[in-house]
Amino acid sequence: MIQSIDYFAIAAPLILALVAGLVLLLDAFLPATRRVRTALGLVTLTGLLAALAFVVAQSPAAAQGLSTFCVPKALNTGPTPMCSFVVDHYTVVFAGLALVAGVVVVLLSMTELAGGGIPVGEWYFLLLCTLVGAVALPASRDLIMLVVALELVSLPVFALTALKRYDGRGSEAAVKLFVMSVVSTAVMLFGVSLLYGITGTVYLNRMAATLSGQLPAPGAPGALPSVVAVGVVLVTAGFAFKIAAVPFHSWAADVYQGAPIPIAALLSVISKAAGFAGLILVLVAALRGQAATWSPLIAILAALTMTVGNLLAMRQRSAVRLLAWSSVAQSGYILAPLAIAAGSGAAIAASMAYLVLYAAMNLGAFAVVMLVSRSSPRNELNDYRGLAFRTPVAGIALAFCLICLAGLPPGLAGLFAKVVVFREIVEGGLGWLAVVMAVNTVIGLYYYVAWTARVVTPAAAPAHKLARIHPATWVAVAATLAVAVLFSAAPQLVLTLTTLTG
Repeated sequence: MIQSIDYFAIAAPLILALVAGLVLLLDAFLPATRRVRTALGLVTLTGLLAALAFVVAQSPAAAQGLSTFCVPKALNTGPTPMCSFVVDHYTVVFAGLALVAGVVVVLLSMTELAGGGIPVGEWYFLLLCTLVGAVALPASRDLIMLVVALELVSLPVFALTALKRYDGRGSEAAVKLFVMSVVSTAVMLFGVSLLYGITGTVYLNRMAATLSGQLPAPGAPGALPSVVAVGVVLVTAGFAFKIAAVPFHSWAADVYQGAPIPIAALLSVISKAAGFAGLILVLVAALRGQAATWSPLIAILAALTMTVGNLLAMRQRSAVRLLAWSSVAQSGYILAPLAIAAGSGAAIAASMAYLVLYAAMNLGAFAVVMLVSRSSPRNELNDYRGLAFRTPVAGIALAFCLICLAGLPPGLAGLFAKVVVFREIVEGGLGWLAVVMAVNTVIGLYYYVAWTARVVTPAAAPAHKLARIHPATWVAVAATLAVAVLFSAAPQLVLTLTTLTG
């Protein structure tokens, strides 16, 4: 069997993989100087921008769908083509989000790597490998490729977390992340094996047809409902680990605090986006007919996640740990529309819109946290007191991003994100979940506003000025602030982009 390959369809992950190899080779043969470290960062940025250009170029063709790695028609006995890699509008949105977030993470990495305590070539190589998985995952349309792409997102992060030499907290965080990820993968693979065993296929569209009765199932008909229900629960639990949903959230704060700040930003946006991309694909593309099983489960997970995340965030004094628990709470908001039993395109669009808006706000906050961490290693909330007076650009950027996350004017991006999600769950008949979300939104105001108040309140005692920072981090701060302001002024840009997913 010979499968044709559409290289235009796989251009983005292919470019990232080639640049990853190039970075590793350059690092091996060039001297370890400051100029070389900067050059490797620029090469990585160039690769990301080239991949992003291809994703943008794929947008017109994505409306009709680009596919590759397909089963030849002569061997396809089903009513629909069976392809492992499909580029549609859903893929373009998630891939674009991962690449843009990757650009910000690389900019933050340049400051992290400036001290010379971390091997630069290995850092950028592992980061690019993670992005290969993040770009390939939303295009995956069979279970094998889906699991491989998800692990490609996860595995390099273990090494990135512990790559800083002689850092005990980083090593501890890497071990915790590794153990939790291995458990989640084992649980998910068990669920995947059950679904494959009962349907006899790994392709998502063929699995959906089999479970809906359009195609015969090789498993015993009497055992079909119970086995599928167990498989659905196990797969959902596996993805819940990846997005730090309750009760699989305990690793988040320790890992975020122990990891280098660029990796914490990566976990909060890129890894989370990849987890949601996989979860949506499995639930909607393969298991839409089993919505009666997974819809109540997702609703309960969403309610618990937003509640526990907000309550734990209220107790934090560390900026990174607060952002970690805030990220858990935000996962609950993103999950909420997916609980609608119909699994409609509007519900998926609401989750995607929230994820895109959240990414801009959260990356902006992490960029400023990166600045402050260079002069205040403990990085506690009190270290931000008077930041708007000491360093106005950083203070204003952080205050605006926090206001956006809280959903208060003038940060209308966060407000519109919550309104879109709230509207969908109300129209979907989940009034109780809407009430839970409304209560949690009020709870979230406390710690966001409290942090913002510190930023704009003059310090009682003279505080240290920010240490000299690599210019790339200031570029990241300016870029994320500009995007957050743009989304607040014109949120319809994101809403239109995601609504086209249908």
